[in-house]
Amino acid sequence: MTPAARIRFKRAQTIAAAITCVAVVGIGLSLSVPLLAFAMQARGASGTVIGVNTAMAGLAAILVAPLVPRVAMHLGIRLLLLIALALGAATFIGFWLAQPLWLWFPLRFLFGLSLAVLFVLSEFWINAVAPDHARGLVMGIYSTVLALGFAAGPTVLATFPDGPSPYFAGAALFVAAALPLAFAGDLLPTISELPKSHPLIFMRTAPSAVIAAFVFGAVETGGMSFLPLYGLSVGYGDVVAALLVSILALGNMLVQIPLGFISDRMDRRRLLLVLAFIGALGAAVLPLIAHHVLLLFPVVAIWGGLVGGLYTVGLAHLGSKFRGPELAAANATYILMYSLGILLGPPILGIGIDIWDPNGLPATIALLFVLYLVIVVLHAKERPAAAAPPPVEG
Repeated sequence: MTPAARIRFKRAQTIAAAITCVAVVGIGLSLSVPLLAFAMQARGASGTVIGVNTAMAGLAAILVAPLVPRVAMHLGIRLLLLIALALGAATFIGFWLAQPLWLWFPLRFLFGLSLAVLFVLSEFWINAVAPDHARGLVMGIYSTVLALGFAAGPTVLATFPDGPSPYFAGAALFVAAALPLAFAGDLLPTISELPKSHPLIFMRTAPSAVIAAFVFGAVETGGMSFLPLYGLSVGYGDVVAALLVSILALGNMLVQIPLGFISDRMDRRRLLLVLAFIGALGAAVLPLIAHHVLLLFPVVAIWGGLVGGLYTVGLAHLGSKFRGPELAAANATYILMYSLGILLGPPILGIGIDIWDPNGLPATIALLFVLYLVIVVLHAKERPAAAAPPPVEG
């Protein structure tokens, strides 16, 4: 094997290890959401209590994500990832052992802390190692595998539905996610100095990416929550209404790799604008086709996939724009903005539904995309657009 081929093999190996690690964590995360909600409901918790408990994980991500690069500089990425995985496994067991329900709030915060560390460092790891000419493709593969992990979580819950089994299964997933770290090779990135940029700086230097993370977090979480209710409100039964979420997720899984491939061959900021425009247009069209299921399903699938591309392309854009500790800080800001979207999206969309039921949901989603377009276009007028990446040889 030539030296160049050996480097390519090591790069592929470490990227595969990072993607496998975070995909297994994704299974554990998607297992935890329904598991804890069902368990709290069975113990008599109100919807408000369940909602506030769920929000603790998002709050942890917002508070912790900006600190991750600093801690990783002192401890090293591999050790900090192992600590986060151990904490995630321990909190799963803690949910089973803790009898007073109030203990679930600090446990949920610690669980969110673990996830924030894992996603910030995993995405930094993948972005730092991905080759420039195929960065979007790598991010598309990452998003697709992560989406498959999210889809698998409820299956684990169906397999281990009762007693301590789902909690120990979740803990086992976090332990298993540590195994790929042994195959990371010597290309695992390091953070040798503190990043010089504050999260607010990235709002000015890369708004098309970091604001895309917020919009995607808001639309993804709010859409998953309210799309079945929208289906019911326009006259569909429970099965069809619930299928809308599955169709949305399926479209997201199928589109990310092609979008990543496309993003390697054009200016990613322009592609983000195109995706946001399609997001606004698709939401605006939704009321017009809501009563035609043969149109509704494919439109929701394509729309959901292209909207999901905001996250994939935004990550690739960060990786092409920043290096070293600045990339780690940019990824931390990305997770922070995504978490803010998760926290604020459902209330914002809920207000829209209350104002104009049922079409307040698509109208508010369209408004979020229009605001994103306005912000990014105004920023682009202040700075000349970056040149498109050179074509890939071969």
